[in-house]
Amino acid sequence: MKNLNIERTLPIFAAAFAVIYVVCVEMNWALVTYHPRINEWDWLTKPARASGPAMYWYGWLCTSALGALAVSLVALPFMRRWTPPVWLGWVIPLIVMAVFVYLLRGFFLR
Repeated sequence: MKNLNIERTLPIFAAAFAVIYVVCVEMNWALVTYHPRINEWDWLTKPARASGPAMYWYGWLCTSALGALAVSLVALPFMRRWTPPVWLGWVIPLIVMAVFVYLLRGFFLR
């Protein structure tokens, strides 16, 4: 395949990653769960064990990256005719940051 223009899909990847990350955090869709006290990994979302808490952040990152990669691969054929605006890769993640500030406002406003 010649002239894939993979760099044109980077704004699509960034925007998709940010949106999928919000969904993964809210729905707790983690590809992996890490138990730091016992240094063990589990597939998918598993509850905390008696020995300590579970960390889902790594799983949310993996799930978001795979989802954004899938969206980017689907968008790749359209990149020959359409170039996404560069701001797409910045504005959507900034909006997602504002959403997280709103969702976590209880931690900031006490």
